[in-house]
Amino acid sequence: MITLAVGDLDRALEFYRDGLGLESPGVIGTEFIGDDTTPAGAAAMFQLRGGLTLALYPRTELAKDANVAFGPPKTGEFSLGCLVASRADVDAVLARAEAAGATRTDQTGERPWGIYSGYFRDLDGHLWEIIWNPRFAGERG
Repeated sequence: MITLAVGDLDRALEFYRDGLGLESPGVIGTEFIGDDTTPAGAAAMFQLRGGLTLALYPRTELAKDANVAFGPPKTGEFSLGCLVASRADVDAVLARAEAAGATRTDQTGERPWGIYSGYFRDLDGHLWEIIWNPRFAGERG
């Protein structure tokens, strides 16, 4: 499971579901109301390949749930990677993310170690790398 802290749950759900095309039942757990110290339960879930779940959880609630200080978001401290089947898929996913409101970085292309990839930041600044790796795909070149 990967949980991303988001500033606006509905906006993030729309980005990942409607913008990127990931399937989700929508916001769940709204019956669990939080307070100043107890986190609320509202979240959005996406079932990905291989049994992986992507969860979106409000930043304020994740901080309460993990008992960590709530502070400003920081980007670029880590990235999430998504392998795709071809170079064309890298470009298509990046274009789809940008059309949904993501910000692309200028770092797209061949890497010296043999992959083709590009980056975008989602609406909350999470850094995603979309990767085609010929060692893990049938396409060559």
